[in-house]
Amino acid sequence: MGVPDMEAFWNDLSARKQAGKLGKTEEKFFKKWVKALGYLSSNPRHNSLASHEIEDLSRKHGIKIFQSYLENKTPAAGRMFWAYGPGKGDITVLAVEPHPEDEKRGAYERVKLAFLPPRGSETMRRKK
Repeated sequence: MGVPDMEAFWNDLSARKQAGKLGKTEEKFFKKWVKALGYLSSNPRHNSLASHEIEDLSRKHGIKIFQSYLENKTPAAGRMFWAYGPGKGDITVLAVEPHPEDEKRGAYERVKLAFLPPRGSETMRRKK
């Protein structure tokens, strides 16, 4: 997970899930996110994810940034933003947000991304 924001968000949700303290909306979101992470770890190009590069974010941050679906055909459907790295075979989730209004100018400029952790840190590993 991206640091520090995504790592803290994941740790908080996971801990509250284990303690049975997630609200109904959070529980639903967590389930979708875990499912999407499973697809992402086994195949970043899985059809359900509809992963694609977001060129505006890639240009802004100097690395290829991808967007994958958490859900579809839903108002403000959840999107996961991620990048390969920091190490070979690693994928780092940088943000989870509602779908930006891509029809509006500058929509992706408002997406706040976490940072890639330093090489060698704990990240979500993509299975080969």
